[in-house]
Amino acid sequence: MNTSKVFEYVCWAWCGSELLLQIVTRTSRSTGTVKDRGSLLILVGAIWASFWWAGWYGATHARTMFGGAPWLITAGLVLLLVGLAIRWTAILTLGTSFSVNVAIHATQTVRKTGLYRWMRHPSYTGAILCFASVGVEERNWVCLAIMLVLPTAGLIYRIHVEERALTEAFGQEYTEYSKVTKRLVPGVY
Repeated sequence: MNTSKVFEYVCWAWCGSELLLQIVTRTSRSTGTVKDRGSLLILVGAIWASFWWAGWYGATHARTMFGGAPWLITAGLVLLLVGLAIRWTAILTLGTSFSVNVAIHATQTVRKTGLYRWMRHPSYTGAILCFASVGVEERNWVCLAIMLVLPTAGLIYRIHVEERALTEAFGQEYTEYSKVTKRLVPGVY
């Protein structure tokens, strides 16, 4: 089996796992305080639009990244696997506190262990690496830009909504945690 097919299968598994998360981890108003402010809808819309647009662009335009070098397919696969590892590690660290919509559970606490020692939103960092992997696998700079800009814009709005909800719920504890950790990239942002 070639690397391109492996990338395709892993990408489909990623999409399937995200759909499963949508079904299994969505918080209802009866099980938590939902503070989503439409961020899930905006994020899902941005992600699907970017996949469609980048897929169409990649299929109708030349491979412009490093002359369409075949090694980029392997680089895309590695990026996808690293992104998934980061995302799933973050999700599993949160356990039952993880929700696809922004919500606060009565038993929830500020998580400061694992990847959360270095960044406040590691699952989003992992997701961004996964989005970038699609652009790299397409071997097209415009596809990479599409896969990074639209979902990242949705994630930045989502982070704003999430941090507001966490600050309301945990007050000074979350404010202090925010002072010592970055949002997505340790030491940078």
